[in-house]
Amino acid sequence: MIDAMIILHRALSRLILTALGALLAAAASGCVYRMNIQQGNYLEGKQVDQVQVGMTRTQVRYLLGTPMVPAVFNRDRWDYVYYFRRGRLQKPEERHLVVYFAEDKVTRFERDNVPNSAPQSPDSPNVSKFPTI
Repeated sequence: MIDAMIILHRALSRLILTALGALLAAAASGCVYRMNIQQGNYLEGKQVDQVQVGMTRTQVRYLLGTPMVPAVFNRDRWDYVYYFRRGRLQKPEERHLVVYFAEDKVTRFERDNVPNSAPQSPDSPNVSKFPTI
């Protein structure tokens, strides 16, 4: 009788320890740090505002940098893409600018989620060129 109680006690203590270990592992997995991810060409409104129809490829490259996505099938289209994801639960910030050329001159451009104007001032504490990491 005593042997059966000892075996039952050991089995119960193993079960409790296993359950506590599983609970601890589940709680710790929710606390995983996710670093910020920044990719692509950072697009500011004041830079994109300077792009004009009639500019050459060299002028656009000087102003915005080399395009992130090289056009494989259409040599007359440059895609500038910016992606920033802060942590793991926030929605990522995405910006996309497409510049179309004809005879090495800008014919038109499309901006998606790129700010329309320059920020207030570089001295403002809320404005920074690169997100803080």
